[in-house]
Amino acid sequence: MSNAQSFTPREIVSELDRYIVGQNKAKRAVAVALRNRFRRQRVPAELRDEIAPKNIIMIGPTGVGKTEIARRLAKLAQAPFVKVEATKFTEVGYVGRDVESIIRDLVEQAIDLVRSEQIEEVRSKAARNAEDKLARLLARPQQPDEPETVPQSFGPFSFNVPKPRSEPVIPEVELNDWRKRLRTDELDERMVDIEVEEKGGGMPLMSIFGGPGMDDLERKMGDMLGQLPGAKGKAKRRSVRVAEARKILEDQEAERLVDMDKVKRLAVERSEQSGIVFLDEIDKIASRNGAQGADVSREGVQRDLLPVVEGSSVSTKYGVVKTDHILFIAAGAFHVAKVHDLIPELQGRFPVRVELESLTREDFVRILTEPKNALTRQYQALLATEGIALTFTDDAVVALAEYAAEANERAENIGARRLHTILEALLEDLSFRASEMTEKEVVIDRARVTATLAPILASDDLSRYIL
Repeated sequence: MSNAQSFTPREIVSELDRYIVGQNKAKRAVAVALRNRFRRQRVPAELRDEIAPKNIIMIGPTGVGKTEIARRLAKLAQAPFVKVEATKFTEVGYVGRDVESIIRDLVEQAIDLVRSEQIEEVRSKAARNAEDKLARLLARPQQPDEPETVPQSFGPFSFNVPKPRSEPVIPEVELNDWRKRLRTDELDERMVDIEVEEKGGGMPLMSIFGGPGMDDLERKMGDMLGQLPGAKGKAKRRSVRVAEARKILEDQEAERLVDMDKVKRLAVERSEQSGIVFLDEIDKIASRNGAQGADVSREGVQRDLLPVVEGSSVSTKYGVVKTDHILFIAAGAFHVAKVHDLIPELQGRFPVRVELESLTREDFVRILTEPKNALTRQYQALLATEGIALTFTDDAVVALAEYAAEANERAENIGARRLHTILEALLEDLSFRASEMTEKEVVIDRARVTATLAPILASDDLSRYIL
């Protein structure tokens, strides 16, 4: 259980406030859901499996923070997270597609997450091993580029594989001397020959078939082909600087030290106990009563999703994953269809419903200034790489918020995404000329914002603002 999941709901909301403006109802709902996971782990074992997560439906227009809330929650909890558009299962060629692929994607995310954590745990040992290996490479005589080969059989096949090289005996005193020199960085620019395994050499033969039930076959074929000599990827000798060689060898050693069986086991457990699935555009698969045609397909998608959301066992290449305690967060605008247009069984699996509010001018001002990753700070950081100090005055920020709110009223309301297009239009010329400018301090005030944006918004053609 991640330490982040022991945060109180108030602490979780506070963390989300650092990146997302407003939407307190939604933040409180996901904070309670995350805290309940921590509480569930502390109840008696006989009751623990009976407590199901309270899945959430977020209702609100695009660009108000639905996806960002779920994504930030998963990052805070160090939980595997996958976002899927519910409409992908209604597209041509996808009707009847295996919706269990959502859980397989979640497990893949968990594998990457756990593997990264395990690599960090062995990083210091990997660094020591890499240093030792690098010292031996520097101390031993140069090996020939083409090693001797010997024939080796695998069933009816025969291969030539490199003959193992005998390692020269190097006195420990000499090795210690090389280690000391490596730690002083005096050898960083020296060239050394190392063997680098070429990635991507293996071909996932069965992945081209896809579809349900193919994971086990793909895994078995991969295991069988992995026994072939050279199947792990061909090692290629490269001459690189010592500084680069150190990093390559550290990565290789870290990969070698990580127990992948443990990674797979922990990833499956993390997926089951901490996984978060974000089902976007769920309103697009809602169907009206008595509807025919395309609505029948939408209802079919709902019924396909139902077992996964309710709780089922999904077979993956890493083992069987139970979905009973995965948190599902659904989201949609629900402008036309309503939540009650979903089939009753699916509605029942999303007991928590929160409405997100449309963003106002005041919200835009806060979005531009308050979050840790505010857009104004992003542009300042980008232009700082060109040596330009960019400053936004308070009245410029207010003007930007006003133009964003006006553009959303006159065209499609795309929420905070409008700020991206507004700022791009405002700073397009500056971004183009930044690398050539001699002026290193640029102040954006209301006058500059008005001069740039007013002529655009005066036109009825707002197409350049539509994402």
